[in-house]
Amino acid sequence: MQTITNKIALEEHFCAPGLEPSIKDVAFFDPEVLHKIELALPEVSEQRLKAMDSAGISIQVLSQTAPGVQSIKAAADAIELARWANDCLQKHIKFSPERFRGFACLALQDVDTACDELKRCVEELGFVGALINGSTNGAYLDEPQFSRFWQTLEQLDVPLYLHPGLPADHPQVFRGHPELEGAVWSWTCDTSSHLLRLVFAGLFDRYPQARVILGHMGETLPYMLWRLDSRAAVTTVGRALSQPPSETIKQKVVITTSGVCADAALRCALEAMGDEAVMFSVDYPYEDIQVSANWIENANINEVQRIKVCSANAARVLKLS
Repeated sequence: MQTITNKIALEEHFCAPGLEPSIKDVAFFDPEVLHKIELALPEVSEQRLKAMDSAGISIQVLSQTAPGVQSIKAAADAIELARWANDCLQKHIKFSPERFRGFACLALQDVDTACDELKRCVEELGFVGALINGSTNGAYLDEPQFSRFWQTLEQLDVPLYLHPGLPADHPQVFRGHPELEGAVWSWTCDTSSHLLRLVFAGLFDRYPQARVILGHMGETLPYMLWRLDSRAAVTTVGRALSQPPSETIKQKVVITTSGVCADAALRCALEAMGDEAVMFSVDYPYEDIQVSANWIENANINEVQRIKVCSANAARVLKLS
């Protein structure tokens, strides 16, 4: 097997000063692990490039780490911090423009301003899309106030990376079990439900050019496509869908491997979503970059699939040369 040295990784995080996750947001991390993450997040220079070289990653697409600005109550503060994060990210990209790209951080507390900022990021700063960390103060992206946001994504022809954020509520099922919070499970539940809201609201019928990226091997959804179709077909609740949910997901959603280094999950995703819909990612610095790279190099898939997953699909989706 020939080593692939031009991998593209899409869910790779940095942190702008002033937007560091608070201890309450990351309390579920082991303190020693958290310390290493805190040191790595703001560093976008020699140390990160050395790690990328070792892992055979030619391009990282950088994004402001969660929770970002989505949970900031005051719109004016969120707007200011989002623009600050994007300007910081642009400076990092300029350090090594052939190795870094960016997803815009957007304060959807004010949709019109967020759309203007997305245009600035794409047209002036050269960013390749947007990344939203969950709901914005409990508002999900299928709600009508976000219509201009979807129109802007279509006009700019860039994807939205729908990333976990801080859930707006705490279901009773997690009561007494804080170990299920965060990346272990609750973020997956919230993010997969967020995507399903878009599908069942018919959002992709209204915005047929919109494209969404999901991380973490599709937040369990590739595994559930048949059941979604089966149960949606017999429900009497909600709007009539133009096609089965699985078809919308396969047509409008692409996924990354971020945070899931498992052959069985990868093969399931490729079979369920198609070879063109799965892209390599690490979830740096929350996951080990070398472990992720070694895994995808040796995963039990064929070599055509490996090239598509490692680089070709991301180059197409993000229009990277």
